[in-house]
Amino acid sequence: MINISNYYEQLVIDKLWELSEVSENPFTQSFLEDVACLALNNLPTCYVRSLVDKGATMTEQDHQQIRTTVGHAIERAMEQVRRHPHENRYD
Repeated sequence: MINISNYYEQLVIDKLWELSEVSENPFTQSFLEDVACLALNNLPTCYVRSLVDKGATMTEQDHQQIRTTVGHAIERAMEQVRRHPHENRYD
């Protein structure tokens, strides 16, 4: 099996975990999954063989820019999911 991953996936998951830890109201699994999907769909794809290798070649400024970009994508996704919650959709 080929071992690759989207660099942004773990960053989004980590940020959502961080936000859920400090939230007064717990996020549902459905909410987190919807937010993660929307955020990732609005971030560039960046497939890597190793997250460590990718991170090692970036400056601290690069890391900060990516964290900021991920944060903005998550904020927009949260707003969208709150406006149109999965639980209110009809299949």
